[in-house]
Amino acid sequence: MDLSRRGLLATGGALAAVAAGGPGTARAHSGHRVRTGFERLADEGYAPLAGYRVGVVTNPTGITRDARHIVDVMHADERVDLVAVFGPEHGFRGTAQAGGSEGRHDDPATGLPVYDTYLKRGQPLADIFTAADVDTVVFDIQDVGARFYTYIWTLYDCMEAAELAGKRFVVLDRPNPVTGRAACGPVLDREFATFVGREPIAQAHGMTVAELALLFNAEFLARPVELETVHMAGWRRTAFYDETGLPWAPPSPNMPTPDTALVYAGTCLFEGTNLSEGRGTTRPFELLGAEGVDRRWAEAANALGLAGVHFREAYFTPAFSKFQGTTVGGVQLHVHDRQAYDPVRTGVALLVTAKRVWSGFAWRPDHWIDKLTGSTTVRTLIDAGAGHDEVAAAWQEKLSEFRRVRRRHLCYPHR
Repeated sequence: MDLSRRGLLATGGALAAVAAGGPGTARAHSGHRVRTGFERLADEGYAPLAGYRVGVVTNPTGITRDARHIVDVMHADERVDLVAVFGPEHGFRGTAQAGGSEGRHDDPATGLPVYDTYLKRGQPLADIFTAADVDTVVFDIQDVGARFYTYIWTLYDCMEAAELAGKRFVVLDRPNPVTGRAACGPVLDREFATFVGREPIAQAHGMTVAELALLFNAEFLARPVELETVHMAGWRRTAFYDETGLPWAPPSPNMPTPDTALVYAGTCLFEGTNLSEGRGTTRPFELLGAEGVDRRWAEAANALGLAGVHFREAYFTPAFSKFQGTTVGGVQLHVHDRQAYDPVRTGVALLVTAKRVWSGFAWRPDHWIDKLTGSTTVRTLIDAGAGHDEVAAAWQEKLSEFRRVRRRHLCYPHR
């Protein structure tokens, strides 16, 4: 038996990663316990990584059931030759705000070199993988289910770069926190491709990161990477995050809870307007508003009778971002039936009603809304006076086609 300090740390970490939760541990409401891709990897003795020099693309969400970071666990385990970490937006340990990263440094806890991948792709990113002297790149980041959440495009860019550098790519799966029941919302037009949407997928894609990796590899990458996916055990497509029994770590500073993820695919559209999307408050993306907005917005939104959600007249003072230090009026979303709730249709309905009741409404001058929705359609229809049902009707044909493509790459049952 390995009684070295490193061996003992590894044994403790691996056991904690695969053991059932003890008293006080959250469990799935259905009685099932979801095991992440990392848990299954550890349970298999890291066999897919044996004999390889490994680099990990991850952030603070790459944690075990007992909230230890997988980098700390693998670094302490002699069965894994972990030689590098690759940090995305916000950084590996999560010290940077939106639009920032931690830069190249050595991790104080492990001494491992940390390379900055944010806004890097293609050959420059491939050169980083080469410089790190890794054979296999492992990806483990919690997604939130929205096309414009940049970590899925970090996945895409890293897959592309790994192929260029001749590296294996392994994806460790985690749940889609807002379920994997269905895709909804507009599908990106490629002419609007950016880091908030590289390829034509739906605004709420309804997939896990491993499923997305399979889709990217088969449908979009010019040359497929050597890909292996480690799936979860016990996850159902109908499960919300609080039904998984897993701890939640905020994937980014303004994604504090699974409730935020529930609304994000729709209300993030307000980043493309002059209204606050709630950044700088304790309820980002659930609070929306601006100076001069009053009760009429909540009244107009409630009058639509949207499924699963109520709107409360709300006033708040953002600590940073838009309207910093200024009290603004607006709405707070209260999702009362998350099974019936459609975040994208709700987000569009809020744009429509905000424009109707507040004379100060404006799109961002750079038309960022077009990057978020994936085309000019949503903006131009709303400007023409269309209602939310008319706007939603315009994306159905492309959405149906994406759903057909998506179906080929799903790995988990709906039961």
